[in-house]
Amino acid sequence: MATLSDRLDHVLGAKAAGSLSDAFDMRTVEDLLRHYPLRYATQGQPLTEEAPEDGAHITVIGRITKAELRPMRQRRGSLLKVVLDTGSGRGVDVTFFNGDKVKYVIREGARAMMSGTVNYWRPGQWNLSHPGYLILPESDGDEPALTRVRGGGDLRGIAQSAKGSDGVDMSFFEREFIPVYPATAKVQSWEILACVRQVLDQLDPVEDPLPAAVRDERALMPVGDALRLIHLPEHQADIERARERLRFDEALALQLVLAERRHETSGRTARSCPPRPGGIAAAFDERLPFELTEGQRQVIAEISADLAREQPMHRLLQGEVGSGKTIVALHAMLQVVDAGRQCALLAPTEVLAAQHYRSLCAMLGDLGQAGELGAAETATQVRLVTGSMSTATKRAALLAAVTGEAGIVIGTHALIQDSVEFFDLGMVVVDEQHRFGVEQRDALRAKAKDGVSPHLLVMTATPIPRTIAMTTLGDLETSTLTQLPRGRSPIASKVVPRRMHPNWVDRAWERITEEVAAGRQAYVVCSRIGDDEDGGGTRGKGGKARGADSGKEPPTTQSVLDVFDRLRTGPLARLRIGLLHGRLPSDEKDQVMRDFNAGTIDVLVCTTVVEVGVDVPNATVMVIVDADRFGVSQLHQLRGRIGRGKHPGLCLLVTDAAPGGPAMTRLEAVAATTDGFELSVLDLRQRREGDVLGSAQSGTARSLRLLSLLDDLEVITTAQELARTLVAEDPGLTRHPGLAAMMHAAVDSERLEYLAKS
Repeated sequence: MATLSDRLDHVLGAKAAGSLSDAFDMRTVEDLLRHYPLRYATQGQPLTEEAPEDGAHITVIGRITKAELRPMRQRRGSLLKVVLDTGSGRGVDVTFFNGDKVKYVIREGARAMMSGTVNYWRPGQWNLSHPGYLILPESDGDEPALTRVRGGGDLRGIAQSAKGSDGVDMSFFEREFIPVYPATAKVQSWEILACVRQVLDQLDPVEDPLPAAVRDERALMPVGDALRLIHLPEHQADIERARERLRFDEALALQLVLAERRHETSGRTARSCPPRPGGIAAAFDERLPFELTEGQRQVIAEISADLAREQPMHRLLQGEVGSGKTIVALHAMLQVVDAGRQCALLAPTEVLAAQHYRSLCAMLGDLGQAGELGAAETATQVRLVTGSMSTATKRAALLAAVTGEAGIVIGTHALIQDSVEFFDLGMVVVDEQHRFGVEQRDALRAKAKDGVSPHLLVMTATPIPRTIAMTTLGDLETSTLTQLPRGRSPIASKVVPRRMHPNWVDRAWERITEEVAAGRQAYVVCSRIGDDEDGGGTRGKGGKARGADSGKEPPTTQSVLDVFDRLRTGPLARLRIGLLHGRLPSDEKDQVMRDFNAGTIDVLVCTTVVEVGVDVPNATVMVIVDADRFGVSQLHQLRGRIGRGKHPGLCLLVTDAAPGGPAMTRLEAVAATTDGFELSVLDLRQRREGDVLGSAQSGTARSLRLLSLLDDLEVITTAQELARTLVAEDPGLTRHPGLAAMMHAAVDSERLEYLAKS
């Protein structure tokens, strides 16, 4: 018998447990049972509910309605053209290249499972090319079907779940609902299913951590029943009831974490930093050469009130790209400086940190030149700390921080190092907060004086999925800027389908040439640096990698190095072209950005190091190469680098994505709107919530397995009310050990530790 806390290697054996651990970081029985099915196949129904992504690996079950052998056009041999009826209203086209070999197995009328890679050959029509296949037996009365494997390709692996050495128990495929799990190429869905069935056969009764009164009030089934029925349902109602219970568990676990966090935070104290008449903040306001928007003034007032309290501020400042968040944050920092304390501004990249440093120094003028001739009476110092600075420069900056001479210290992860100390840290500002884990923010905030917590302001443009999740579930107060400052120009976006219209790409380079001739500048953004970046390979013919690992597929995207070489010797040969990427030395990166700002570079060919914070008002065109390789929010962030002056912007999204496929649909949606908040919802729907409590941004490894922040707000609200009541009555949940255990089981314990610190 087995319990939820038992190790998988004791229950399944070392080989199966090792595969699950390597692929999914599963170690216990509960880890496996909380790996819920993505969906269920029913008799004749598809295993995918939506149009799959071009290039995705999927599995479908259906009945073969057509199996036609056709000769190949270009070489000897034949193709077997198959149509698989999945019950979805239209057949799935399947092609086998060794038609003569499989025609005797894959016949019309047979019921089959097929697993392969999706290819979009025409808009809205996808095809499986030479998939793995398994011919499923028809049930014969009440007798279980036991048959030898009739199949090929990767579906031969199903034999590993055989009963005996010479056959597979196929009766499971006669079930009404067949679970389909998140899987990998090495650990397939049916292998996970075999492990789940083995565990459930040995599982002891599960003690329910949720009090019976709570279950009864909400009509929730016991957790042991839910964990069984989510994997092996008999009816549709079983699936819905199991999901309802497990969804509530996830919501309650997260809300218990956040309720404990709120309880702990309520006991912290912070230094009060009220506004000071006649201080540096007031002097800065008087010098502003433009009028703040009504939204900026309102948010400044909200933050000012927070800073005046003796409880630490926890505020999220979100706003459109270019909505003026930096001005708001600077005003808040100056209010803290007026109170005699320091501020730290944490940026994710050296390029952005240096950009912030130049921008703040330019905005402050003599107000940021304390200790220099001509400095204003109320001036402070602004210092920059990055990992690649010279020893002497960094030493001077660190000295200014520890003595208190620097009121504002800007830096990257270098600020988190033990060698960085502050005289009296009063506020931490985190720009593009999704780029930092909770533990990194905590390391910086821990640099405040003993017994107090610094105020915290986190900023983001276009909320990404985890930001939305934290805002919905967390305890951050939220301020939102929706107005764009006067002078911002509109940005038009167009998709350039390179596969269908290669001449449109030529027109993109011509468009850049026209803009430069008119006195303006452009960006060309690529998704990666070079072909050898993942392992020391060298660039071969056509820009493809020749690495030591010959088993790896060569990159299909265009590197920034190759694009730079091609443009400066080809269509943009007459223009001044610069190169910028993350591997350049810090001083070289800084010089490239200075030259681009100064206008001595016409076209900047770069990676995503310019994604946030870079402000060159004269740049009006951006070409994003392989745009389908970027996320929705990232595309919107990149696009925000243009149109920052008096001239309108043009963003061209170059892609090889198949027409009508999900990637092309995503790009068309980005091109259709510049509303970042609308795009954030699109991003959330496509990528899901990401890892709400950790650093991961992808929806493929997320702590939210069933809970949807878009669809389950009522469940979240109910769980929040219960969690706050429980924690108020029993901080630490010492009287509710079952709930404490559920919280740590449903959410990774290491992430909980990081979250608790913040």
